[in-house]
Amino acid sequence: MTTDTTGNSVLDVDIAALQGGAADLGQYKGKAVLIVNVASKCGLTPQYAGLERLQERYATQGFTVLGVPCNQFMGQEPGSSEEIAEFCSATYGVTFPMTEKVEVNGDDRHALYERLTGFADAEGHTGDIRWNFEKFLIGRDGEVVARFSPQTEPESAEIVATVEAQLA
Repeated sequence: MTTDTTGNSVLDVDIAALQGGAADLGQYKGKAVLIVNVASKCGLTPQYAGLERLQERYATQGFTVLGVPCNQFMGQEPGSSEEIAEFCSATYGVTFPMTEKVEVNGDDRHALYERLTGFADAEGHTGDIRWNFEKFLIGRDGEVVARFSPQTEPESAEIVATVEAQLA
């Protein structure tokens, strides 16, 4: 199991960037961050387009999407860091930051997801990530403010309203 002792906020967790080096989540303190476990070969992969549109729409207002690749769901993110980056850029024009590929469930669950999975979604679900593209909105204070199911589209009224409330 990955452990973390740097602080209590989700944004205090140490995680590497997709292309190497530290992702430095601390740089997002004071911003709203939508953390999404992503995969390139999933039926929900087209959500990358909506995530990128959210990024473009709200980035100047103190918002970012943070993609977290994961290969735990039917091997739907098998690529290397370079392959993931190329796919996201070439296929969906992704400009938002991405972390290293991690495990979101099980004994080797990354410390980031240790902190996230205790938060309930609107239906009361807590615990394990159910599938690719489960989403967590982190408020400007570094606390989880919402959890959305994998099937909730990035540009849904529910997500947009919750993001806008954090940016107000």
